[in-house]
Amino acid sequence: ACVEGLPPDRRRVEQRGEPKKEAEPITMTEETQYTPKTVKDVDAHEFVRQYAKHLKGKLTPCENVDLIKTGCYKELSPYDPDWYYVRAASVARKIYLKQGIGIGKFRKIYGSTYRKGVRTEHFCKVSGGVIRHICQQLEKAGLVELYSKGGRVITSAGKRDLDLIAGRCPNAPKMIFT
Repeated sequence: ACVEGLPPDRRRVEQRGEPKKEAEPITMTEETQYTPKTVKDVDAHEFVRQYAKHLKGKLTPCENVDLIKTGCYKELSPYDPDWYYVRAASVARKIYLKQGIGIGKFRKIYGSTYRKGVRTEHFCKVSGGVIRHICQQLEKAGLVELYSKGGRVITSAGKRDLDLIAGRCPNAPKMIFT
């Protein structure tokens, strides 16, 4: 029998001469039925890309968005012309996952190291004006609102909007530990 094209565990079965097990037909049970997806269930990168496309018609970026640097440690503005919407989608996802997050925390999350040539690198926060403008635009769109204890929280309309986009995204790949 030709066993070269089979996975390693099936090769041993074929070599031992044990009979092949027939696959059982799949029946619709509670586990295989469609379950609604949330933002936590999908891949973050794919979700942010899809949600950025969705936000394009809802948000109005700054008039000089093509000239803005995202931080003092950067030399140029981002190359992607839609970087503002990608950052807005990422901010909305972060607010969905952790309620009450503010501008200062976002500055720290998106910050990076300030490389100064041969001198020692230091951490530097990102520009707060861009994050603040994104949060204000998300408030105008009705997706987030100010939190009484500080920071921003997602509204019910925003949660519905994010979960709707998450339902269109493919599932996150299963983690396989060997």
